[in-house]
Amino acid sequence: MSSPPFGGSNEMPAVFPDWSPYPDLDSAARAYLRDPEVALEALFGVLRGAQVLCFTLERFVNEVNGVWQEVVVCDGSRLVLWHGEDVAPGDGPAGAMTSSLRVVPLSTVTEVGCRRRLTRTPNGQARVDSIDVYLLLSSVDDAVSPPGVGEEEGRAPLRHDALRFGKTLDDGGPGQIARLEEFSRVVASLVGRPTL
Repeated sequence: MSSPPFGGSNEMPAVFPDWSPYPDLDSAARAYLRDPEVALEALFGVLRGAQVLCFTLERFVNEVNGVWQEVVVCDGSRLVLWHGEDVAPGDGPAGAMTSSLRVVPLSTVTEVGCRRRLTRTPNGQARVDSIDVYLLLSSVDDAVSPPGVGEEEGRAPLRHDALRFGKTLDDGGPGQIARLEEFSRVVASLVGRPTL
């Protein structure tokens, strides 16, 4: 299945192709993202030949902005995040999108959490039907606090920044659940160790 190029048709399939069978970033991105060239150019411009130890991909259709895409890559010392999102109607020309890049040193990851939801098959075997992963960072979240929160002290409460990822059987399937769990294990194995 081919995906429309950047600025192409806004009609997106409800279920995207599965990227989990592809072991390398290039093939997985080309199979899954709508705009793989934009993402890969940004990512490889930062990676500059560094080995990709693990990665995870996400894509969904937002009713307001259109397509939202994300790639997170770990090279052993950094997390390199690319995010692409269609611009909301009225906020730019038709077909416009944003492309953002963020680099997070692994030394700033203070905690890795992975929650799996298990269900039992009729024969009693446990099966993972969803996974939620978070990476807590030492940086502070710069989001504005909701009205009334922290005002009694005259300042907003500080919250650490976090990266969150999730997959379910309906959103990604068992292959993507397994790949996200693998991603969390690789990152967790590197946190607190000297960087490569």
